[in-house]
Amino acid sequence: MPAPASASDPSLGRSVPSPRRAAGGPVSRPLALLLALAGGLLTDAAFPDRGWWPAAFVGVGLLFWALRRDDARWGALVGLVWGLSFFLPHLWWANEATETLPWIALSVMEACFVAVLGAAWVWARRWSWLRDRPGRQAVAFAVLFVGVEQARTEVPFGGFPWGRLAFSQVDSPLGRAAWLGGEVLVSLLVALVGSLLAAAVLVLVRHRAVQAPGEDRQGGQDRAREALLVGVPLLAAAALVAAPLLVPLDARAQAGHLEVGAVQGNVGEPGLGSFANRAEVLNNHLDGTVALLDQVDPGDLDVVLWPENGSDLDPQEAPEVAAAIDDAAREVDAPILVGAQEYPETGGRYNVSLLVEPGVGVVDRYAKQHPAPFGEYMPLRPLLRVFSDQVDRVTIDMIPGGETGVVDLASERLGRTVPLGVVICFEVAYDVLVRDAVLAGAEVLVVPTNNASFGYTAESTQQLAMSRLRAVSTGRATVQVSTVGVSGVIAPDGTLLQSTELFTADQLVASLPLRTDLTPAVRAGGLPGLAVGLLAAGLVVAGVVGSVRERRRGRLAGGTGEPTGTPDADGVPGSGTSVAASDGLESAR
Repeated sequence: MPAPASASDPSLGRSVPSPRRAAGGPVSRPLALLLALAGGLLTDAAFPDRGWWPAAFVGVGLLFWALRRDDARWGALVGLVWGLSFFLPHLWWANEATETLPWIALSVMEACFVAVLGAAWVWARRWSWLRDRPGRQAVAFAVLFVGVEQARTEVPFGGFPWGRLAFSQVDSPLGRAAWLGGEVLVSLLVALVGSLLAAAVLVLVRHRAVQAPGEDRQGGQDRAREALLVGVPLLAAAALVAAPLLVPLDARAQAGHLEVGAVQGNVGEPGLGSFANRAEVLNNHLDGTVALLDQVDPGDLDVVLWPENGSDLDPQEAPEVAAAIDDAAREVDAPILVGAQEYPETGGRYNVSLLVEPGVGVVDRYAKQHPAPFGEYMPLRPLLRVFSDQVDRVTIDMIPGGETGVVDLASERLGRTVPLGVVICFEVAYDVLVRDAVLAGAEVLVVPTNNASFGYTAESTQQLAMSRLRAVSTGRATVQVSTVGVSGVIAPDGTLLQSTELFTADQLVASLPLRTDLTPAVRAGGLPGLAVGLLAAGLVVAGVVGSVRERRRGRLAGGTGEPTGTPDADGVPGSGTSVAASDGLESAR
């Protein structure tokens, strides 16, 4: 029987892959782009509003499969296509809130990180330890994917974590893993499951490709071997999905219960004009506060929660606004956490949550630490004005607060002060801000947000998924309260207990369990992200170093400047080890 591994090509003077071997190698360029396009779209479908969380596995697996060619520039293009097909629909709400050009610019900027992933994966895969080993490659690809994901949460302009794989898994078993390692661990598990599924398909294709023509593919021994080769990565993927079900999430109170009311006041119209009528939003929330008395008696609540910008006028500067809020607080006999804007004499503005005690006034405050670039402040304003006049929509830049997100609530009913962890709007996407609040003593989390500018897009439900994951990772009951929805009450295990509809006036009343224990994720701090980042960088360095060494050996051996041997099944120049010799159990490891 002829050897199946390669055929001789006299014109090149070297061995080249046979047609059967090529079946386990890179897909054609058009098909690679199609796989990348489909992968990005499927990954977006895993997030709200669709919420088809298993689609994230398929989306990552398709990217893994598409990146089989040994060409860094091509890998970057494939990654860019995947990134654009994911971020353009995922960030559609940015188009609703601004215009087409800013939406495209933001999507392209985020997609460029996936382009970097594509090129970096080509370099990393040149490491001989990974070459022709689908199982090992699956693990390495997951680490590299999350390493790049971590990088885009930190740079530029403080990063933009929107679209992390973890935020698609709040309703899946994998979401429970946030209790152990935060969104870094959840994203890593998602990427690993997806790449293992792709590896299983790759092993199957290779195994069938190396069989000689006419070989009995239905033989019992062959079927058993094939089942083993494919079954190992599939079983590993299934085990990873099921394992977080063993995580011991606890939603019980440890320090009593906090009785809260949350007010969603609504606005007159969706979109950019929602705050055009001064005091309308304030009046809506004043009315909603009094409407809480349809569900509770005065004095029953420990605090009333208003959303970001619940008052479109600053009660510290407008006596009539302060008086109106005080009247509402007296009527329900509870302090109100009011979202407002402060305009210091030094310039700029603060986005604040003010704790207003009835008959006393403001007793504590939190100023947003991480204003959203291009939405709340405009970096590079003179340069960007050349491309779009939308930069001037932000007339006064927001400045960051310097204090951890904790507001101290004095509860007469509990007879003590309850630290409220407060993160405003997009801040819920930043793990470090939430973690710092819990480490500072927060026993419950509050996420005031204003989603009025995003219309009926999925922005609000995407944000609610983040709040639910934060509840799991911190073990804290969480309330997301929005001007227009979606508002929600979340148990410490991530269960959504109550929620509202978009663009409706509504009120929520809940008894929140107060907890003081620190989860493993909170204790770990930033170590999971740092570890993944270092491992990802190490993989790329190992691949580059290995490639340089092989080129040197190639020059010494043949003077061609290329590595000796045939390309391996990944299309990576290597030692020419045949697939037949490497598709055993090692392929599944």
